[in-house]
Amino acid sequence: MKEVETLIQRSERAIASAKLLLHGNDFDSSVSRSYYAMFYATEALLLTEKLKFSSHRSVISLFGEHFVKSGTFKQEMGRRLSKTFEKRLVGDYSFAPEVNEEEAKEALGWAREFVKEIGEYLAKSHVG
Repeated sequence: MKEVETLIQRSERAIASAKLLLHGNDFDSSVSRSYYAMFYATEALLLTEKLKFSSHRSVISLFGEHFVKSGTFKQEMGRRLSKTFEKRLVGDYSFAPEVNEEEAKEALGWAREFVKEIGEYLAKSHVG
């Protein structure tokens, strides 16, 4: 499925961007890119099940409902996706920089693991 492949590639580019932004001390933007890496990977996963979504919150909710509650992915993945989404909101919409270096590093690590696990799942499922 071409859309799934494209979304996974976008996830990987977002991780690369998050790393560059982290090294440039732009922690708010780094967290945003880390979140989007996770978001794109989640979108790819939802597409494989033909699940429809209309917002970031619905993507997060559907991931939890269809992939965490079923045991396909650990609860920690759902929590990390939600936490990174909240940090992205703070970083993107507050007037002053709010995200610190440790939070940005943590989000980047989470994004790497998240995208890797979803990529491995999709490969095993012969999707993407």
